[in-house]
Amino acid sequence: MIAKQDHMNRLKLIFGVFILSIWSCDSKDDIIPDPQSDKVRGAILESMEEWYYWNEELPAAINTADYTTNEELLDALIVKPLDRFSYLTTQEAFNNAFVGKNAGHGFGFAFDANEKLFLTFVFEDSPAGLDGWQRGWEIIEINDKTISEYKNASGGYDFQLGPSDPGVTNSFTFRLPDGTTTTRTNIKAEYQSNSVLHQEVIDLNGKKVGYWVYQSFKATAGQSPTKSLEVDESMKFFEEAGIDELIIDLRYNGGGSVAVAEQINNYLIQASNTDKLMYTNQLNSLKKELEKIVNFKKQGGLNLSKILFITSRGSASASELVINSLNPYLDITLVGDNTYGKPVGSFPLSGYNKILKQNNVELVPITFATANAEGYTEYFDGFPADFAVGDTPQFNWGDPNDLRLAAALAVIENGSVSGRLLNTFYRPTWEMIDQFNGLEQEFPAY
Repeated sequence: MIAKQDHMNRLKLIFGVFILSIWSCDSKDDIIPDPQSDKVRGAILESMEEWYYWNEELPAAINTADYTTNEELLDALIVKPLDRFSYLTTQEAFNNAFVGKNAGHGFGFAFDANEKLFLTFVFEDSPAGLDGWQRGWEIIEINDKTISEYKNASGGYDFQLGPSDPGVTNSFTFRLPDGTTTTRTNIKAEYQSNSVLHQEVIDLNGKKVGYWVYQSFKATAGQSPTKSLEVDESMKFFEEAGIDELIIDLRYNGGGSVAVAEQINNYLIQASNTDKLMYTNQLNSLKKELEKIVNFKKQGGLNLSKILFITSRGSASASELVINSLNPYLDITLVGDNTYGKPVGSFPLSGYNKILKQNNVELVPITFATANAEGYTEYFDGFPADFAVGDTPQFNWGDPNDLRLAAALAVIENGSVSGRLLNTFYRPTWEMIDQFNGLEQEFPAY
């Protein structure tokens, strides 16, 4: 029996995921993994009954032998429509994702108001980044097919780029900002992704405005306690610059590590609010003794009274946790579009079930909800934007023509956004987050 306090010390939060510092079960040499066996499905059901946040709403009777795959079983167990998030993966994939170990081309894309497709971000050390790709390049063909040829009957898109396995090749034709075109063949490979896509200080009529584009809450491998060295470096940059205001761009941030979200919150909170409640987590009725309270612990010298966030439907999970946790203490303004709506999170369960661990099955169901200092936790519809402004992926980071950045600067300067900018709002029928599920939805990239 592990003492309650020891057990609590093992919990490391992630959003949508806790990371658990768990005891290991040494696999026997004679055990041959069979991840799609009925024995594994039994372990999935058992784990859901114990840990699932909505465990009291699980089907009264279910026969695991009626399902041919683990995924079919999990789909039958989850509570719909609230649970859009529970998933299955492997232990290696789970662990790699939260420290930015990726495989693929290393980019994102989005449509503008005219349904033209543009690169939205490119990871520096990815195959796309090493080939010099930039946000703002228009994609006009993929594998010799026009973008419209990938549209399906439902109005969405399936770009058929293949699995994220190293060696998979795709061809892209771009129209560059200067009007020229270029065709690039790009080979997927393993790479280390960066979370900070852009940072700068903008002089706004003598006021120093920090602009920080943060793509996902990834920890730096090997750091104990869990944290991001990128975050430390960015916060030092803004502190040394003596910024007066801060714009945090989360428009393509699907979530990640709660430990990193806590780290960011501790930099952003005022010193006067240290030791006050950041958030509480709520578990099911079987696990009430494991619920925890997290308080702010001020880091650094930033002293902000308000923060502007640029958001979209791609802003989810840990992004929303940061907004919700800071809202009782700072003047928060959202520019762009409503966030995704994920007030719940998960932790991986293979460490609590020997069968899952031996068969390399990582079960990551919804296991908790979070509430801020005001007790607010029900934001399944997302946080509404205070100023709805359309996305302009045709402009690179920091370009004054980027309408969402321009709107955020207008709020700082004038307290409002002009009708001209508000009239640019559109909501795409398809966004990149729509093409991903499970672990990949937390860190969406091609």
